[in-house]
Amino acid sequence: MVDGEQLVDSSAIIDQLDQKLTPKRKADSPSGDDEEKKWRGWVDNHLVHLLSPNIYRNTSEALESFDYITSSGNFSFTEKLTAKYAGAAAMYFVSKKLKKKYNITDERAALYEAAETWVDALNGREFLGGSKPNLADLAVFGVLRPIRYLRSGRDMVEHTRIGEWYTRMERVVGESSRIKAS
Repeated sequence: MVDGEQLVDSSAIIDQLDQKLTPKRKADSPSGDDEEKKWRGWVDNHLVHLLSPNIYRNTSEALESFDYITSSGNFSFTEKLTAKYAGAAAMYFVSKKLKKKYNITDERAALYEAAETWVDALNGREFLGGSKPNLADLAVFGVLRPIRYLRSGRDMVEHTRIGEWYTRMERVVGESSRIKAS
């Protein structure tokens, strides 16, 4: 809820928070906003749709993803097993439907192409925001961070030029606050 209005889209939430936290920045940089908005839209309308088909691409990767998902939280042993295997199976089939819905023929090639498109957009800059990340950098990073150490993310870094940007983002953003199971 922001000023009594319920927001459900993460981009809308970020926009509202950004306006509240940095109103002066918005007034000072209208040209940078256009590029930032364009790439945040690309994240919402393209990049995010490539994740499920990649992380649930086959049964092995689906199980790897659910192993990662269930490794945090307070699940009993039975709940972990049930979530891992039932969730992986369900998401494997969901990912096939998403692949068809978004007309993705080769999910890895599409992920690699998206990573290269992002690196091209940087145009030699450290970040899209220049010397510091802007909201578009954070949006791309936010989508890619959960998959970075899954097979799909490792493959993406190995087969594209996105690794250096990703490493810079990790240094700026810091450690994940992901809750680790004890």
